[in-house]
Amino acid sequence: MGTTVEEMKSRLRRIEEKIRDYKEQMPAHSVKPMMMQRLLELEDERDALLAKITK
Repeated sequence: MGTTVEEMKSRLRRIEEKIRDYKEQMPAHSVKPMMMQRLLELEDERDALLAKITK
């Protein structure tokens, strides 16, 4: 069964919330590589979802 656009939009909102949370938690200096990697993964996931939704 495929994922509906509404389900993807809901997932997108959750991902964007996580991205905001990560950015708020990041220190101004000396960001840990694991934290940066997770942020980049979330942004990639967000971008992929946006591409599917706007297709």
